[in-house]
Amino acid sequence: TGWKDKTKMKIRVDELLHITGLETKGHKMPHQLSGGEQQRVGVARALINQPELIIADEPTGNLDPESSEGILGLLNEISRLGTSILVATHNYRMISLFPGTVYHLSQGKCIRSEISDASLE
Repeated sequence: TGWKDKTKMKIRVDELLHITGLETKGHKMPHQLSGGEQQRVGVARALINQPELIIADEPTGNLDPESSEGILGLLNEISRLGTSILVATHNYRMISLFPGTVYHLSQGKCIRSEISDASLE
């Protein structure tokens, strides 16, 4: 990551554990975390250097519906904080839960549509 200052690293890790809801899990090894928690660690790792864009390919692919909703909610919140999020998924139900721009690829064409809060009611 290019980080050398241990104090700054600790501060950033603590921030990311808080953002991802893993404040109490910082001491755990990956195999000691649930699938959803492991995905949250992946999100935290992607955020460490404050990127402008995160590309998430099937971030909910191996998760139960509740964990999936939590991960997409987290990504949605991160986008509100200023990081652009591009999610590739086949999970249409999850797409409908979060407003935003959707690009649907079908038969070689890219179709853009908006999912707004109003269209979800």
